[in-house]
Formats: sequence, structure tokens, C-alpha cells
Amino acid sequence: MTPEPALIQLRHISKSFGPVKANDDISLDIIPGRILALLGENGAGKSTLMSILAGRFLPDSGSISIHDTEQEFHTPRQAIDAGIGMVYQHFMLAGALTVTENVILGQEGGFFLKPRQAVSRVRDLSVRYGLAIDPLARVDTLSMGEKQRVEILKLLYRSSSALILDEPTTVLTPTEIEQLFAAMRQMADQGKAIVFISHKLNEVMAVA
Repeated sequence: MTPEPALIQLRHISKSFGPVKANDDISLDIIPGRILALLGENGAGKSTLMSILAGRFLPDSGSISIHDTEQEFHTPRQAIDAGIGMVYQHFMLAGALTVTENVILGQEGGFFLKPRQAVSRVRDLSVRYGLAIDPLARVDTLSMGEKQRVEILKLLYRSSSALILDEPTTVLTPTEIEQLFAAMRQMADQGKAIVFISHKLNEVMAVA
């Protein structure tokens, strides 16, 4: 069986912050349809590496390629436009807005032009990927697990092909963790490339 070609290739990535070397000559492939775990202790440089891929930091050296074409991301928007999105530990949501309004906030077209279509698409995405949520619910009424689903739906709405989840279980209950893992498997089964950042070996063994 021929292995799936890599969607993303990181080659010889290094990054320092002053005297602290966060990443040192790291190379890895991210493959569609798979869940890749980045496992290590807090402070090991996992989030820094993926923040480079997500456009928050520029590497000091090394390269990023998507479909064998070298890319350089100076902003998260550039990474999102290339199909790469990251869900951080601290959510960036507007509590007074609905789920759908948050999902499409800042996107071209916008909720207020075609609100019914936006609500319908968010509902369809939530069902397709196992991210149960009410598209019309106000975000400030949601649990932490539901807020995390909104962040994931923001990336799916933008048709992201690679989703990076940074320590996503930290704020979740055991039941919500199982729901997240089921959604991750479903996203991978439908061709998404998932990167799971964790320092918990049992969770990595369960899902990656």
C-alpha cells in the first residue's frame, strides 16, 4: 500500500528566544487523514514549533512546504489562507455573540449578509464532524468544551486542511475529552490532518 504523501513538510526548523533555544533542527511530515501527536514536557517547544507553522512566529532557520511548495507565513491569516489553523489553549471568542457569529467573524461575506445560510453551514459542519452545538447559542452560555468546538468550527468553516490543537484536553471534563477524541478521529477519517499537542502519554496513546 502506497503511503499518503505529506501535506506539510517542516525541515530543519530552529527557533530561539534570546539565549533559550526552543526548537533545534526539527523536521517532520504532517499527513492528511492522520492524527500526529507532539508529545513532551511543558516547555519542550511543542507549541513554539506549531506556532511557527500557524504564522505566529518566523523560524530562525529551516523551511515549511505545503504540497512540496515552500511557504513563509508572516501572520496567522496567511497560514489560515493556506489551510492551516491552530486552536490555542486560551480561546479567542466574543461572549456576547452567537456560535455562528463567532465562527464567521472577520470572514469575507459575513454573517449579516446571509445569516440563514451561515447558520445552516455551521449546523452542517457540527454534525459532519461530531461537534454537537447549537449554532444560535450565545457563546457566554457555553461550557469550556463547547467553546472549544466553536474554535474548531471556525477552522472547519474556513476549509482548513490541517488543524493544530494545543493541549486541548486541559480545560475539558473526562466526558468532553472522549467527545473531542471522537471528533478528532472523525476529522481525520474525512481527510483532515490533525496535530495533537500534549504532555499526557495516555492521551497520546489513545488517539494518535
